[in-house]
Amino acid sequence: MKHLKKALFMVICVIVYALVFSSYVSSNAKDYIYSTLQNIPKNRVGIILGASKYTRNGQINLYYKYRLEAAIALYKSGKVKFILVSGDNSKKDYDEPSDFKNDLIKNGIPKEKIFLDYAGFRTLDSMVRAKEIFGLDSLTIISQKFHNERALYLAQHYNIQAIAFNAKDINGRYGFKTKLREYIARTKASIDILLNIKPKFLGEKIKIA
Repeated sequence: MKHLKKALFMVICVIVYALVFSSYVSSNAKDYIYSTLQNIPKNRVGIILGASKYTRNGQINLYYKYRLEAAIALYKSGKVKFILVSGDNSKKDYDEPSDFKNDLIKNGIPKEKIFLDYAGFRTLDSMVRAKEIFGLDSLTIISQKFHNERALYLAQHYNIQAIAFNAKDINGRYGFKTKLREYIARTKASIDILLNIKPKFLGEKIKIA
């Protein structure tokens, strides 16, 4: 019984921490996050945070679709000059960056304005590699609001002057499950910072120009 109470207490502490820290991340991001093209400042580079193009049932992933649309809107409105796609390409048959690139080109974005980061396995990797590999001290993050808030927290920790543009979000059951997982992701992000976790890969520098 004593061990059960101790375990329950630890679970409650973790939940409380996750809720409090998540609230901090959201509050910290509010001055750097934008939902309209009219208000967002210009930046040289916008970074799309990766997502799979399709869901497990073969349908288009709306997180992917809306991030793509947000990036296209930013570029065509002159709010960014280049687009960096940072995503997962850990398997030969799974290539988030190339999927985005192909669809960006289909929608009129010149291929020479698109750069790919194939080792953006996690948001932390994407932010650190944006600075260390692509030499970016400032950028515009492109994802859904809940993800942008966490990305901004990480970017600020690594001294990147970042703002974020909110892609359209998803409501309903699927969106709820994603946001629930976000509490875990934010808690893990704080632990990664505390433990000074590094990206899986770095490598040679790439100039965006």
